[in-house]
Amino acid sequence: MVMDHRQQHMETVRGVLTTAIYPIQYLINLPAGVGEWPTESLATRQTLIEQNNSLRAQQFLFNIQLQKLDALAAENMRLRALLDSSINVRDRVLIAELLSVDMKPFTQQVVISKGSHHDVYRGQPILDASGILGQVVHVSPLNSTAMLITDPSHALPVQVNRNGQRAIAMGTGDSNRLELPHLPNNADIEVGDLLVTSGLGGRFPPGYPAARVTVVIRNPGQPFAEVQAEPTGRLESAREVLLVWNNPPEVEKVEEQTAAEAEASIAPEDENGEQTP
Repeated sequence: MVMDHRQQHMETVRGVLTTAIYPIQYLINLPAGVGEWPTESLATRQTLIEQNNSLRAQQFLFNIQLQKLDALAAENMRLRALLDSSINVRDRVLIAELLSVDMKPFTQQVVISKGSHHDVYRGQPILDASGILGQVVHVSPLNSTAMLITDPSHALPVQVNRNGQRAIAMGTGDSNRLELPHLPNNADIEVGDLLVTSGLGGRFPPGYPAARVTVVIRNPGQPFAEVQAEPTGRLESAREVLLVWNNPPEVEKVEEQTAAEAEASIAPEDENGEQTP
């Protein structure tokens, strides 16, 4: 034993004996191993199923969160575009969200999330980053209804940005088409011309993109040309709109009151043409 401890002469013998005894140990442990194998297999399979279901649920939640992040990124881009538009406006502006769209045929109206509590007034123009969308036609305390420029009952004073040719853009009920009636055949208007608001009537501020000419048909037998245009604003895909304070009712009332006071300050004349005190 001392020699084996110091010089390990029996190491080879032990290795041979261990190899020879291993089958006997395996046969002795086989019944216990066979009995535990189904339990371990079933437990392992159940664990894998639970882990698989858990991972599927996590993947589903992550996909939903990813879609939400994509939606937030798109919304961020739209808001940035609106903010750039508001910088160009240089007036008081307010961003509002679209709440609903009127589904009636040939009616182009939407409901926005701002109302009289936010100083929204009837006739207030709305636009997006690409151009004019319409105007407010009904105001309630918390929301408002706006008519789009493509509504059949809407008319928008415009002019050709290239030469200043004035016209009226009429809605057709089609979100991609406006008509410009009563333009003579010799009017200087061509396909591709940009139409901007002229500011006539005082409802819409001048110089905002409204539409781009798509069709010009001149029939010598007709007094007027057939002109159609496509709105520049994203009428069907806009989620946020920009409210512009162009000429609110308070300003109009002040101007009318000032004009009335100025007329009242002029003393009436008598029959001889002299002013009476």
